Amino acid sequence: MANKLNLNPTRQELLKLKVKLKTAKRGHKLLKDKRDGLMKHFMSIIREAKDLREKVEQLLGQGFFSFVFFSAKMRRSVIEEALLVPSQKVSLVATTKNVMGTEVPQFSYRQEGNFLCYDLATTSTSLDRSLQVFSKTLQDMVKLAEVEHSAKLLASEIEKTRRRVNALEYVFIPNIEETIKYITAKLNEQERGALVTLMKVKDIIAQE
Repeated sequence: MANKLNLNPTRQELLKLKVKLKTAKRGHKLLKDKRDGLMKHFMSIIREAKDLREKVEQLLGQGFFSFVFFSAKMRRSVIEEALLVPSQKVSLVATTKNVMGTEVPQFSYRQEGNFLCYDLATTSTSLDRSLQVFSKTLQDMVKLAEVEHSAKLLASEIEKTRRRVNALEYVFIPNIEETIKYITAKLNEQERGALVTLMKVKDIIAQE
């Protein structure tokens, strides 16, 4: 239910309120457009995150299966020696990009070198397969982290925008409209009163 603002019923206040109402309605439309745009991006990111997570979980399952199968056949000391000095290097550069006023992360991932850092003669092909899977999956995991964090930030911004839209739509704008109606009615009443007074004065003057 709209509430009247506590203002003096003057023409100056009425003009100010009409300007505020016009600005509020324009802001309400812009915020609704922003909310709808954010929702479109959010749903797209959610679908991407779902597909990526399924892919990563499947690949990691394959990689761990191969690693467990390999490690069951070899001594722990041989495994530790084989993986002691990794030859592959990875680099990650984190930046941000703007999505409708919201800064979301953007990761640039790069791999250098070969993941095979051991003597192939002393290890199993199962280790090769598992490390190959892990190497390929790492880039997808970085992308998944980027996408899921972006989704979290967009969800937060959508909620804030939704609250602003509702505040304008159900509180601020109705209160201004109610106050405009009240002041307009008061001014009309004052004009009618002034007119009646003027007519009485004319009658008195005419009778003299």
